Amino acid sequence: MQMNNSFQNNQRPSDPAHNAAQSVAGGPRGSLGNGNQDVSKGGSQAHNSIGAFEGIVAREQAPRALHRNTSTVQAVKPAAKPREKIAPKPSVGGSGTVSRQHPPKKSGGKKGGRRDNRRFPMATTSRLESKHNGISVPPVGEKRLRIVPLGGQEEVGRNMTVFEYGNDIVIVDIGLQFPEEDMPGIDYIIPNVDYLKGKEKNIRGVIFTHGHLDHIGAAPILLKKLGYPPVIARDFTLALIKHKVEDQEKGAASRLKLVRVKTLDDKIRLGIFETRFFEVEHSIMDAIGIILLTPAGSVIHMGDWTISNEPLEEKEISYKHLADLPRPTILMLESLGALKKGLPPSEQEVHQNLQNLIKTVPGRLIIGTFASQVRRISYLIEYAERVGKKVALEGYSMKMNIEVAKELGYIKVKNDTLITVNDIHKYPDNKVVVICTGAQGELNAALSRIVTDNHRFIKLQKNDTIVFSSSVIPGNERTIQRLKDNLYRKCDNIIHSNIMEIHIGGHSTAQGMEEMIRQVKPTYFLPVYANHYFLKEAAKIAYRMGFPEQNVFVLDNGNVFEVDEHGMGKMLKEKADTSYVFIDGLGIGDIGHVVLRDRQVLAQDGMVVITAIIDAKTKGVIGNIQITSRGFIHVKENFDLVNEVKRRVEKVVKDNTSKSTSIDWDLIRNQIRETIGQFLFTKTERRPMILPVVIEV
Repeated sequence: MQMNNSFQNNQRPSDPAHNAAQSVAGGPRGSLGNGNQDVSKGGSQAHNSIGAFEGIVAREQAPRALHRNTSTVQAVKPAAKPREKIAPKPSVGGSGTVSRQHPPKKSGGKKGGRRDNRRFPMATTSRLESKHNGISVPPVGEKRLRIVPLGGQEEVGRNMTVFEYGNDIVIVDIGLQFPEEDMPGIDYIIPNVDYLKGKEKNIRGVIFTHGHLDHIGAAPILLKKLGYPPVIARDFTLALIKHKVEDQEKGAASRLKLVRVKTLDDKIRLGIFETRFFEVEHSIMDAIGIILLTPAGSVIHMGDWTISNEPLEEKEISYKHLADLPRPTILMLESLGALKKGLPPSEQEVHQNLQNLIKTVPGRLIIGTFASQVRRISYLIEYAERVGKKVALEGYSMKMNIEVAKELGYIKVKNDTLITVNDIHKYPDNKVVVICTGAQGELNAALSRIVTDNHRFIKLQKNDTIVFSSSVIPGNERTIQRLKDNLYRKCDNIIHSNIMEIHIGGHSTAQGMEEMIRQVKPTYFLPVYANHYFLKEAAKIAYRMGFPEQNVFVLDNGNVFEVDEHGMGKMLKEKADTSYVFIDGLGIGDIGHVVLRDRQVLAQDGMVVITAIIDAKTKGVIGNIQITSRGFIHVKENFDLVNEVKRRVEKVVKDNTSKSTSIDWDLIRNQIRETIGQFLFTKTERRPMILPVVIEV
């Protein structure tokens, strides 16, 4: 799908942000009307010219045609309003009162002449700890639209946004976030829904934009916690949610209240909210954008989206109709591609390359991709079927997704085209295509097990061809590099995006974001669903187009953005609690930042267990003190250090006990922990966890 080759047309808006004109109060409000379904009961100053740095960045990100255009984009003033009512520009990402005036920074000066020790950095708030400011968010006022992101604004994943008007609440997406390298033992992270505690009965529905895990992954846990509100999505997304919920708890899928979006013309009433839908292009079937109409304005939420370059299907898609919604309009635009320049790869070229590989490789073809790339997997199966090859799918989530797509009729394939992986030995190597998970180097995924010879049925051969048809998720660079190194040692034919165009991401480039802002002409622009620096860069794109700076809001998780009945937008100083909720095995939220910090210490410096037996009468140490080290030192190779530790433990016991008094066991343990910790640091510059075990006999 393509926006009528809109990348080449109207390279700069002649009327930026609809002149942001009817921005704050300007445009007429249309009546909301009645939805087809009802599942509920019941003028500001324009941004100044960009500086030198902004100009350089704008030039680098703009298409070549723009370099010849020397005219300056003029920002047109919005409709006149009293100056004191103008929506201020937020202190981006902050939680304090919004203000455009910033007091001069005071120099902190130096405290003493000691250089910071690398093991004892200056105390800072851990990103794992709650950033909640301790002030409860006030109830939403009358005739106000409130938007509260509970996740997705400072990370990739955990996407969840709450919309409130009066006593009505609508939620968009409930996703998970995968753990980072400094989160040992954590399976995944889900949004914190404490903000919704006591409001569960007001939730009119949860709308899912598409079926990727960062948008539906936390649904099995949080839908139950929220009392199973209505779930609204298209067919493929609903089917994936049902599978996830059933996997989490047998029989739980029967409790779901599913509301199917049959066509994009559907209108669903959710309390005061009228919900409409529009088509977006993404890397999974049935992705949709969402429109929420309220008396205070219209919200346009894109979900994840992209704009294809030279698409396979010449189907025109336009977003210009969104500019006609009742104002003010709020555009919430996924911004993960804000730093990507120019056009995305040609979709036709990518698929032609994949077809050629399937047709011509001499041995087996093993394609690593995301399990959620259902649309591309369906094309790969189709190409293989055309040339008479067999396809084996490997990876539980991939097989489940394809099975769901087949049941819904999205994939039509002959019965004998798909084979099980344990049958690939029955066919010649040049007649077999394996499509598997693990292109991100995940430890137990199919491709990782294949490269380490731990797969039961696939052993790599020199003439195999391995294709990485996926992008690199931020944070996985080192893992993927290690996977590639190992593959290059075993195979002669490794194909990835640095060699050939074989992958298109599902996220638009900066150029596509410009086009979207140009077509929608929103009143307010809220970049969403990305790390903070992506959101800031997305804001700069709007500024360069002449969008009024005070109408751009970059929110952190928990920030509260409100629009009143007069169309005035602002961010509150209060924040909702969006601290991490960790999932570890069957535990939900029982692993806090303190436990995680202990795991990090154990992973970084190890632990030392000191076991001492003390005579109750003499108060002296009996026998030999036992020193056990895990992840710190090898005891047998460090006798001198171990013996010195034992002597210091004996001294601690002697100095803190008396024959005439009872033993203060807490004092003894704390003194051992402190004394031995300081000693080991002076000798090793490491801080292992010290666990004293003191036994009285």
